[in-house]
Formats: sequence, C-alpha cells, structure tokens
Amino acid sequence: MIPMTLAEIADAVGGNVDKTTLGAGADPDRLSVSGPVVVDSRAAAPGGLFVARVGEVRDGHEYVASAATAGAVAAIVERPVPAAIPQVVVGDSEAALGRLARRLVSRLPELTIVGVTGSSGKTTTKDLLSQVLTPLGPVVAPPGSYNTEVGVPLTVLTADDTTRTLVVEMGARGVGHIRYLCGISPPRVGIVLNVGSAHLGEFGDRDTIARAKGELVEALPLGGIAVLNADDPMVRRMAERTAATVVMVGESVHAELRAENVQLDDHGRASFTLVAADGTAPVTLQLVGEHQVANALAVAGAALALGMDLAAVGAQLSAARPVSRWRMEVTERPDGVTVVNDAYNANPESTRAALKSLATIASGRRSWAVLGEMLELGDSSTAEHDAIGRLAVRLNVSHLVVVGDGARAMHQGATLEGSWAGESTWVPDRDAAEALLNDELRSGDVVLVKSSRDAGLRFLGDRLAAPAAAEGTREASA
Repeated sequence: MIPMTLAEIADAVGGNVDKTTLGAGADPDRLSVSGPVVVDSRAAAPGGLFVARVGEVRDGHEYVASAATAGAVAAIVERPVPAAIPQVVVGDSEAALGRLARRLVSRLPELTIVGVTGSSGKTTTKDLLSQVLTPLGPVVAPPGSYNTEVGVPLTVLTADDTTRTLVVEMGARGVGHIRYLCGISPPRVGIVLNVGSAHLGEFGDRDTIARAKGELVEALPLGGIAVLNADDPMVRRMAERTAATVVMVGESVHAELRAENVQLDDHGRASFTLVAADGTAPVTLQLVGEHQVANALAVAGAALALGMDLAAVGAQLSAARPVSRWRMEVTERPDGVTVVNDAYNANPESTRAALKSLATIASGRRSWAVLGEMLELGDSSTAEHDAIGRLAVRLNVSHLVVVGDGARAMHQGATLEGSWAGESTWVPDRDAAEALLNDELRSGDVVLVKSSRDAGLRFLGDRLAAPAAAEGTREASA
C-alpha cells in the first residue's frame, strides 16, 4: 500500500482513532502505515495494517495482538481490544476495508483498472491479463480467486505509484455485488466472459445472473471499453447497457475480434489465428482446453483497446503460462499416467469443457473422469448432474468415477445413457476414489479430476499427481 498516516486512514474509512490504544507520544498525523493490509494475522508484516473482521467462524479481534507481534503498526476494529497497537474504530470493518481501497484508487490517477467477470473462466483470464499487459507497465492482479468484497479491496491495496494496470476479478452471489465492487475499484475496461449456471441456486435463473454480471459494463465510464463475448447471446445483449465503447470477441459472425483456424495439439492446447480489423497474428496457447480460446480473445480485446500492437498481443498470449493452481493443471507421472486436476471449482459449463478436453488429450488412450458435486445449482442440480453423466458416455470416456452423494445423479445418467459394462462407478468419498484408481490405473491412462471447490477433489488430484507424497497431502487436506 502507498504510505498513509493513521489519521488519513481514519478519515478514509469514516472511523475514529481510539486514544486509549495510542502509545505515549503517538501522533495519528505522524504514524505511517506503509506495509501490507491484511485480514489474516498470519500474513501481517512490519509497517502493515490489520483489519479485524467478524466472520462466521472466527472473530478477527482475537488476533489483533498476533498481528502486532508480527509487525503490524495499526488495526481497524469494530471495538477496541488490548493489543498494544493503535486502532481505528469503525461500525463495519469489512465496509471500512472497501472504503480504504477506494481512497487509494483516488490517489493513483495514472492507474487503469480492468474488471473481469463471468460464470466461468474469470481466474484464468485474470492470469492471462497479468502477463499479456506487462508491456504497458507494472501490473497488479489478485492471487488465486480474490473476487469478493474482501478479496477485491485487498488486491486494490497492493497497488502503488508504479502500478499502471490493476486487474480485478469480480464474482457475485447476488444482484448488486458487482456494482459494489465497481464502486471500490472503478473499471475503465470491463470484460464479461459468459453467463452460465454457476450459483444458479443463489440467483434463481440465468436472466438474474446476466443482470448481475452486466453491472460491470453499466459501471464503465463514457470512453471506457466493454469487451463482450459475442458467442454468448446474453453477454452480447449487454452492449445495450453501457455507455462505453463495445468490443465484441469470439468465433461467431457477431465478433469483430475473432479466432479462426482453431486447432488442438495432442495435449489439448489450442492454436488459432487472431483476426482484427487491421491484420492477423498467430497464437499458440500454453493452456489446456479449447475453451481457453474464448478467454484469450477477451484478453486480446482488452490489450488492443489499451493500445498494444496486434503482433505483440499474439506473442504475449503465446508466451503466457498457467498461474493459478487446480485449473486444468496437467501432471505427467513417471509411470506414464497423466493427471488433469481441474477441481478448483465446477459448474455445468466448465465441466463439459473439461470433459471435452479429456477426450482430446486421451485420443485413443484410456480416459478416466473423476467427478464430484457441482454445488449451488438449486432445483436444477439433479438434471445438470444427470446430463454430465450422459455427456461422459457420449464422449466415449473410458471410465467415469462419481464421488459423493451430491454427484450420484451423474452415475445414474451415465447408466441410463448406456454405460452398462461397469464404465461408471459411484463411490462415497475421495478416499474410496483414490483406492479404486490406485488399483486400476496403468501407464498411458489420462485422469481428469473435477468438482466444486467445497467437494474437495482438488486434494485427490494432488495425491494422484504425486502418489509418493500422498500421505502428507492427505494430512494437509484433512
């Protein structure tokens, strides 16, 4: 964070410095906070600020002293606590975190904010942006999936005077969430990737999801850029909701920035010709899956709008590497088994894409789809899981292993589709799945592991990718 005094922080968040927590002779107008802003005391560092949130499980106020021991010089709290550290008292510490981030943005006039949303692909697109945009100057992007009311301001607060582009991943669990995040980090460029079924149980229907995702383009200023997926009709219609210049990207006739001649290599990585109004550029992605083409096009649209040369965009996309864990993470084991761990999260669209990638990568070899529950699908859950099981059969996946009660409809769907010879198996938990796979896998097999994050199959993917370290991983994930 750029340095701010305790008094400036109190003003930014609408709080009051608690005088009982000030040390002898301490002056709020002189006490400088220049280290990281954190909500986890274990991440506190010298010169930093600790924000004490009251969560569902833990109360951050219990860790103010730990943050002080780690070097934090101040804290934002909802009630003063004995901790030998100056404290700013606010009514809502989470809201204060957002207000502090907004104040920092106002002090960085040279900063360009790029917002990214969509039902799937946000983190991969964010990771691509963080690499492709580096020729424009230093880029700040969140680690992992920092896309919430807490993660976004924490990301913003890592920017400083040298930062030229801030990439913000924006998630939503309801209408109004993205609007709030845009208030914290006002975007100049907004990317909407797709409108799918993720969080359908919370939103109720896809029209409401589209309404929520479209809040990003509504927040763009006149002169801003909205990069929209022309291949998704619900995203395409968002052009009517923004005052910004619209750039349509995709493979359909509606796209002005297009991917043509898309081909996949033996590892499922796509190459294509990037076609713009003023020329073409070759792209060979290092990411696995044909669905990555749409993410790459969105990044290209943003990069070109920000002034990058077409050839440079193609070269940067081709050089970009996977960054975040558990997203189509491919491991070649010494025994010849290939493990694809894509179990950070799952919804019907991303699971279909992963299954298609598995079919491409296997290409004649035995393929295993180890699938867990796709959460937050509401009343459509049974039908969506059933459809995934049927798709696995239609794609000729050799073996389907369905893990957990919540995913059982996948097994039923596969069986009803015609998997009669034991190709589909249901197991109660990931330990049972691991035992089955350890008995059955042989050299040349390709294994996809896919589930929603809280289903926990990403840890199974880790154990399958590194069997020798299985015990340590099992203990860490318990």
